[in-house]
Amino acid sequence: MDKDMQGLVAQMLHHRSGGLEKGDPVALPLTSATTFHLPDVQGAPYIYGRNGTPTWDAVEAQLALLEEAEVVSFPSGMAAISAALFATLKAGDTVVLPADGYYVTRVLASGFLAPLGVRVVELPTRSYATADFNGVAVVYLETPSNPGLDVVDIADVAARAHAAGARVIADNTTMTPLLQRPLDLGADLVVAADTKAPGGHSDALFGHVAGRDAALMARVRDWRRLSGAVPGAMEAWLVHRGLETLEVRLERMCATARLIAPRLAEHPMVQALRFPGLPDDPSYDLSRRQMADFGFLIGLTLSDATVAERFLERCAYLVRSTSFGGTHSTAERRARWGDAVPAGFIRLSVGVEPAEALWEAMAEALA
Repeated sequence: MDKDMQGLVAQMLHHRSGGLEKGDPVALPLTSATTFHLPDVQGAPYIYGRNGTPTWDAVEAQLALLEEAEVVSFPSGMAAISAALFATLKAGDTVVLPADGYYVTRVLASGFLAPLGVRVVELPTRSYATADFNGVAVVYLETPSNPGLDVVDIADVAARAHAAGARVIADNTTMTPLLQRPLDLGADLVVAADTKAPGGHSDALFGHVAGRDAALMARVRDWRRLSGAVPGAMEAWLVHRGLETLEVRLERMCATARLIAPRLAEHPMVQALRFPGLPDDPSYDLSRRQMADFGFLIGLTLSDATVAERFLERCAYLVRSTSFGGTHSTAERRARWGDAVPAGFIRLSVGVEPAEALWEAMAEALA
């Protein structure tokens, strides 16, 4: 992490410190109120729980420091994705989505955007490098793709999309603003599921949209208020707490992934492995330029579904869960959800367990 990012993380940790009075709690108080005292409406900082709350403001202030942009928080990553898409698309528009990205985004597009008159075009992440964006209103990208971990050049895609008159939305869930900076590379909006690494403890659904275009962010904020897609106070409080340890957790998770990935790649039971940090990975060169680290996700392919499920069952330090980015290492066979991957493909999310203990458990399970 470079010096500028270190400064942002330090500011994020102390974003409330300057306003504390004698005797104030250092930890953020949880404010669960939905109504506020309003003898006069004008000048009131809070009016009603659907418009804003002190707890939302606190977590949005943290995220805004890390993104260096305006942030609007949501009750899940999908709520953030929905807001970004509905704020930028209208009937007759064309949106480009990754065919190999998070499948729920595609389900949203086909089930709700297409019936409203939006033309949906799906492209594999690798095809973004040569795609023609003429006539496209929104280019939505996800890098690294989930679960295949292909990487796209955000700056190149953004430049070509803008030249064609399109906006760019980047899903940065797998990287967080500490490891990848889509807005700096030209994206118009960033969406992310803070349920993952920012919350970090697998106990809060949360998401956010970040952007530097005030008018566009006003539409995102209006979508939240009018649709009612608002986060809960407890979830906002939990994510605020989680963000305070994000940098420390990511450092351990990424270091362990860099240690384990080459060992898995050399194991005779592993038929294929994807990790952007391996020098022979197709995404390696671009990842070195575009990311501060290579992340904590590894894709490994075992011979078939039975072998993969047996490995997951036997490994004591892998939780069989469908999310990622938490303190516990998690893994699952993604084909069970219908992803276009081999039957024995496993998405592994490295947690904060001691690295050698985690590797020994995995090696024993593979034996």
